[in-house]
Amino acid sequence: MNTEEQITQFRSAYEALRAEIGKVIVGHEEIVEGTLIAIFGGGHVLLEGVPGLGKTLLVRTLSEVLDMTFNRIQFTPDLMPADILGTNIVMETPDGKREFQFQKGPIFAHLLLADEINRATPKTQSAMLEAMQEKSVTAGGSIRKLEEPFFVLATQNPIDQEGTYPLPEAQLDRFFFKLIVGYPNAADLTEVLTRTTEGKKEQDNRVMTKDQII
Repeated sequence: MNTEEQITQFRSAYEALRAEIGKVIVGHEEIVEGTLIAIFGGGHVLLEGVPGLGKTLLVRTLSEVLDMTFNRIQFTPDLMPADILGTNIVMETPDGKREFQFQKGPIFAHLLLADEINRATPKTQSAMLEAMQEKSVTAGGSIRKLEEPFFVLATQNPIDQEGTYPLPEAQLDRFFFKLIVGYPNAADLTEVLTRTTEGKKEQDNRVMTKDQII
């Protein structure tokens, strides 16, 4: 397959992907496009906006149409790095002995939603740095590779809201884009209300596999 055929094939797959996401996500075309660009470019995305604008639904929909595993971490002030990365725990073996076994944290997924990341302390936010840059995690004395593709979509509340911590410069540097999620327009809001009140749920289908993305 020559380069021109590969480009044509990718454009067709991309349009199918946009159409499938559009079945579930109403409006936010620029946000969807920016997120897809970051995924195909091997980067991560920081979304800023008030709660309730469909950020979580976007990531869940992406995991379904791209056939990738999905985890969500709700960042809170008392969250610790081990809650994200995982930790060693003592397990009893069949022969009665005890040994340490590593229990993976929620970061071990293809798509990770770091919800309200700026509600956690900088110490906890720093647990994401190695994973986002090196695609690996150092925990329990070992370096553990994350399965690719690995994509972080983090959300943050506007910094003037109470109980938030500004993201460190090193953390911001890990993001490909910062996208501002605004309120939907009147037509999109009407469609959201119609779907919500009628209980209508669009069924999305898998469009692309992990291997195709890589």
